[in-house]
Amino acid sequence: MLQTAAALSVYLVGGFFFVLGEHSVPIHLSGLSAQPEGLSMVKMSLDPVQVMSGQVQDIKVSPSSNGESRGSWEEKEFDQKQLDQTTKPKPPKPENAVTIAVSSRVLFRTEREQKVYEQKGVEEYLRYQVEHENEPFAPGPAFPFVKALETVNIRLRELYPQSEELFDIVLVTYNHAHVGIRLINTINHHNLFIERFCMTGGSSPIGYLKAWQTNLYLSADAEKVREALSEGIAAATMFMSDKMTTVSESQLRVAFDGDAVLFSDESERIFKAHGLDKFFEHERENEDTLLDHGPFKGFLEALAKLQKKFYAKGQRLNCPIRTYLVTARSAASSGIRALKTLRAWGLEVDEALFLAGAPKGPMLEKIRPHIFFDDQMFHVEGAAEMGTVAAHVPYGVAQLHSKKK
Repeated sequence: MLQTAAALSVYLVGGFFFVLGEHSVPIHLSGLSAQPEGLSMVKMSLDPVQVMSGQVQDIKVSPSSNGESRGSWEEKEFDQKQLDQTTKPKPPKPENAVTIAVSSRVLFRTEREQKVYEQKGVEEYLRYQVEHENEPFAPGPAFPFVKALETVNIRLRELYPQSEELFDIVLVTYNHAHVGIRLINTINHHNLFIERFCMTGGSSPIGYLKAWQTNLYLSADAEKVREALSEGIAAATMFMSDKMTTVSESQLRVAFDGDAVLFSDESERIFKAHGLDKFFEHERENEDTLLDHGPFKGFLEALAKLQKKFYAKGQRLNCPIRTYLVTARSAASSGIRALKTLRAWGLEVDEALFLAGAPKGPMLEKIRPHIFFDDQMFHVEGAAEMGTVAAHVPYGVAQLHSKKK
C-alpha cells in the first residue's frame, strides 16, 4: 500500500486503516487489532523521518488510555482466568472425587455456641452467631486431617493438572443458612479450600451425603454417624480433646483398626461369644477364607487409588499418603488371615502393627496419624489420652459390650 506523508497520520475507520500524508512511502501494516465496537476512528501520528528512513517497519495499535482495545480486554480476561485457576482450583465432580463430608462441629471448635443453643434455644443461638459472624472459629479435631487432604490435592494437581481424582471436602452442618456467613469467614480466615456446603437447618444430612457420593463422613453426632453407616457410608464420631499431638504437614497419615472397621465383625463375634482360645482356633481353621468387608474398606480403596497415582510417577517413597493397620490381633495366630484378605482385595497398607492385645495409644503416639478409626471406645479413649485424634466407628458386636465415657 502506497500513501503520501509529510506528517503522516494513520486512521482506523470501520475496520480499515488509512495512512494520509504528502509523500508516497511503502508502509507495512501488521499486528493490528480489529476495530472495537463503539469506536469510529482512532488516530495515530507518525514521525515522517522515521517512516522515510525505513525505521518504522510495523505499525501496531496500542490500547487506548481508557482500555477500550478489544485485544487488551481479552488479554486481561485471560490473565484473570489464569489467576483464578491458580488461586482457586475448580472443585472436582463428585463422581470423580474422593468426597469427605465433615461436620462443622468437628472441623471447628463450637462448644461455646453449642452451650448457647442448649441453654437458650435456637433463636438466641442464631442471634449469637450473627453477632459474632466476624469472629472465626478455632480449629477442631478434624482440622489437621482436612489440611492434610488439601496438601495431597496440591501434589496431585502438580502431577496431573487436568485430573479430577482429588479429595473434595463438603462442610455439613445442621445450622440455619444465617450461620453460613460465619462459617465462610472462618474458612477464609484459615485459608481452607472448601467450596461445597450443606446447611440443613436441623434436618438429617444423610440423603445429601448419598447425593454427594460421600466416601467418608465425620461428625460429633453419634446417631447421625450410625445412620450413615446403615446407608453404607463410612462414618465415624469425633470428640473434642484437650491434648492433640503435632502431626505432619506434608503427609496424610490414616490409621485403621481391622475387625469391624476394615473387615467385618465376624471374628470379633467369635471372641466375644467364646473367648480368646476359640477365636484363635477359628482363625487358624479359616486362614484361607477371606474376611468379609467392613464399613471402611471402600475408604481404604479410595486412598489406595490416589496412592497409585503417585506410584505411577515414581513417587512411592515420597508419597504424601500413608496408611496403617493397627490391630489387637496377634501376628502369628490370627494376623495372616487379615493380610491375605487385604492382598486378595488388591489393597495394601504401608505399615501393619499386630499388638496382640497391647494398648494402641503408645504406638499411635509414634505414628502420629491425622486420624485413627476404631470400633471400640476403649481404644479410642486410650489413643485420645496420648494426643491422637481418634474417631469411633459404632459398628459391629463391640457396641453391645462397650460404654462411652
